[in-house]
Amino acid sequence: MSAPSGAGKTTLLNRLLADFPDIARSVSCTTRAPRAGEQAGVDYVFIDEKTFRDMAQNDLFFEWEEVHSSFYGTPKGPLIERRAQGRDTVLDIDTRGAMSLRRAYPDACLIFLKPPSIEALETRLKARRTEAPEALKRRLENARREMAEQDRFDYVIINDNIDRAYQELRNIVDKVRRHS
Repeated sequence: MSAPSGAGKTTLLNRLLADFPDIARSVSCTTRAPRAGEQAGVDYVFIDEKTFRDMAQNDLFFEWEEVHSSFYGTPKGPLIERRAQGRDTVLDIDTRGAMSLRRAYPDACLIFLKPPSIEALETRLKARRTEAPEALKRRLENARREMAEQDRFDYVIINDNIDRAYQELRNIVDKVRRHS
């Protein structure tokens, strides 16, 4: 699943994982600092930039990107292991990472979650109070770029109502699992 920052992706994925305990969550590595309420090893593996660069150089990431002046990467090992076991894994991944996933796994189901509008997204990001004005501006620019990529995804969900968006996500997961 990909979405601009602040679109509600984490909320929906947490709900999905609670309802589908057999689906594993891919935990990405990042060099950014934890946000309030985030747990190391659950939300992200928080590492320093040197460790991240060493892992990237040793080809330990399935994909990695620099986003908002921090590095994010999907470790290869757990994803390969779960796939070999036939287990479903959900990835919280940016649009570039999603396209890397599609190239490696053409049968992957790509879902894009979008806010009802850029204005609504800006309101949500401001409400988080985690962004300096320059960082907020950068996130909104990235959101516009990411939203321009939505047609490359299998499904697009508009998060204008969290319960409706969750039901749509759940329906997609049920449908994909029935046909795989």
